Formats: sequence, structure tokens, C-alpha cells
Amino acid sequence: MLQHIIDNNMADGEQTTSVFATIKRRRSIGKMTEEVPTREQIERMLEAAVYAPNHHTTEPWRFFVLLGQARHELGKIMQQALAEQLLETTSEKAQARLNKARNKPLRAPVIIIVVSVRAERAGVQDIEDLEATAAAVQNMLLVAEELGLACIWRTGDAAYAPQVKRWLGIAEEDHIVALLDVGFPAIKREEHPVRSIKEKTIWLD
Repeated sequence: MLQHIIDNNMADGEQTTSVFATIKRRRSIGKMTEEVPTREQIERMLEAAVYAPNHHTTEPWRFFVLLGQARHELGKIMQQALAEQLLETTSEKAQARLNKARNKPLRAPVIIIVVSVRAERAGVQDIEDLEATAAAVQNMLLVAEELGLACIWRTGDAAYAPQVKRWLGIAEEDHIVALLDVGFPAIKREEHPVRSIKEKTIWLD
């Protein structure tokens, strides 16, 4: 009976699958078509994000939605950031790395950069706001799954590059928690084994 109730949960007047089923079904999908998700779909993901648990209700999350030319601009910044790290930039190997960095934002039709802004309020722990923002990202991933979208949580050098932070207009002490690639899947969802909770859990009584 309980499972029947869960699987037929009603939310906002719409019949939905259970949250547990969506969690188990979700997979990161990195290869996407050029089809662009609708603004309504992206806003649905963002709306889910802001319901994440958040100690002190600082609401540290900020969202930058990149489409079209903005992805190319991000690619230029990522290329410049890498170039400043390399000892040389003229060799074939270096040029290949630079070109790869520049093209990374073009892997998806939409990129959502999720930032945790450092709170100025006394008593607020930075780590707690980071955790809250990560929870917001997970909400977005689950809604993307429900909407039939492909989504993958990326970080890498771009998430820590001061050049990218300056381009976004955020402070050095703020954190880029995720660069979410969002689109429609170009490949089938890959299944992977999940270890039993028995291997990861210690019960204390």
C-alpha cells in the first residue's frame, strides 16, 4: 500500500513518479544534441533549486544561464585561463589543449553555472552554504531527469579559475559549485553498479 501511494504521488495537481524512483533512474549524460531546452524547462530546474535546505536561510545560490554566444565567450575565458598556466602555448600539444578548453562550453546547448556567494552574516559557516548550494544542484539534476533532459555536473579548472569568476562578476571568495551542461540526450543512459549500503554504513546504537 505504501509503495502504491509513493509511486502515485500527486504534486501541484500532476501525477508524478516517486522521488526515490527518479533518484535511482538519474544518470549523468555528457553527449547532447543541439536542441535547446525551453525557458520553462530551465526555470523549472531553477525553481526546484531554491527549495534546497539551507541553514540560516542565507540563500547563497546564484545562477548564470548561458546560451548561444555566451558559451563561446566562456570558452574564450577558459582558454585564456589555461594559457596563463602553461609554460608554453605554441607547441602542437599546447594548442590542442587550448582548443579543447575553448570548445568545452559547446558540448551542451545550455550551461547553468551555479555559484555559492559567501555570506557576510556573523555565525554563518562557509561550508554550510556550499553544502546548501550542492543540495540545490542535486534538486536541479532530479528535475532535469523528470523533464527528460540530459544533464551532467561539471567542475574542473574552470570552476576555480579567477578569470571565470571575474567574467561572471562574482567575488574571489565566492565558489563556483557546478557548471551544469543541460540539453537532450544524444546517447542512451549508461547503467553502472551501485555498491550496497551495507558496505558504506556503520550503525551505532
